[in-house]
Order: sequence, then C-alpha cells, then structure tokens
Amino acid sequence: MTSLNIVLVEPQIPQNTGNIARTCAATGAVLHLVEPMAFRPDDAKLKRAGLDYWHLLDIRYYKNLEDFFARNPNAACYYFSTKARQVYSDVAYPGDAFLVFGKETAGLPEALLRENPDTCVRLPMLDNPAARSLNLSNTVAVGVYEVLRQWGFPGLLREGKLTEYEW
Repeated sequence: MTSLNIVLVEPQIPQNTGNIARTCAATGAVLHLVEPMAFRPDDAKLKRAGLDYWHLLDIRYYKNLEDFFARNPNAACYYFSTKARQVYSDVAYPGDAFLVFGKETAGLPEALLRENPDTCVRLPMLDNPAARSLNLSNTVAVGVYEVLRQWGFPGLLREGKLTEYEW
C-alpha cells in the first residue's frame, strides 16, 4: 500500500500550514510538522485555513529534524528546494514517499540538501532574482498532485457530479 507523506520543517505562516493541511486531508496524505513552529497548533489562522477538514487529517509532530529522522529511519525523502538541480516531475516517486519542505523564509538547511543531492527537486521558475520562490502551500500542492498522478490517484474520486443537473 502506498502512502504519501508531507513534511513541513519549521513552518512559519499558519495560513500556509492550514492550506497544506487541507490538501493533505483531501488527498489522504499524512502531514508531519517539525518544530519549532512560529505558531501553536491551536492558532485560529491555522484552523481557519484548514476549514472543517481537520477530522480527516493524519497529523504527526516532531521536536526537530533529528526526531523526525529517528522516528522515520527508512523514509524515502524528496527535498523540495529552489536550490535543487533536478525538476520535481523528472523523478519517479516510490510508494511511501516523503515530500520535505522547509520554512517559508529560508527553505531547508543547505547541509541537508548537500547530503542528499539525488533526492533534491525543484519547481522550474523564471530566471530572475525577483522571483525567489512560489508560495509554500502552492508548491506542496504541485508536488502532491505530481506524486498522486504518477501513482494513478489511488483512492481518490476521479469524477465529479453536478448538483442540479445531469451530465
């Protein structure tokens, strides 16, 4: 069985984390939050951004990156970073993939990226220093749906229905 895992390392903006939590809830991905966080788990902005999806969410907390790696020793991690050299869609993601994202202001630690060059990925962007990065919650959504697309969208509803009319 495949399981998609989203890891946020030291998130700083509660609205981003709330949006990501909603994406995880709607896709069945597990959300891993690595402290320190710049907000509390009961933050009103976090809860509002996640709307009424919290009961659908599998969320796990870690004291720091060392705690995360100790509790997930065999995790197949893919590190999303603007500093990576390969494109996220050029990777074949295995079952039980862990997509790892850094904090909004600094990204992931460079030492971590340097230790894992083969699993660092990026979203292509304009070659202009003024376009530093995409919003974290948008980047997570792009990564989540690429992995799910590769896996054939397991367990996800693929067709919608009109509420007032028939197709």
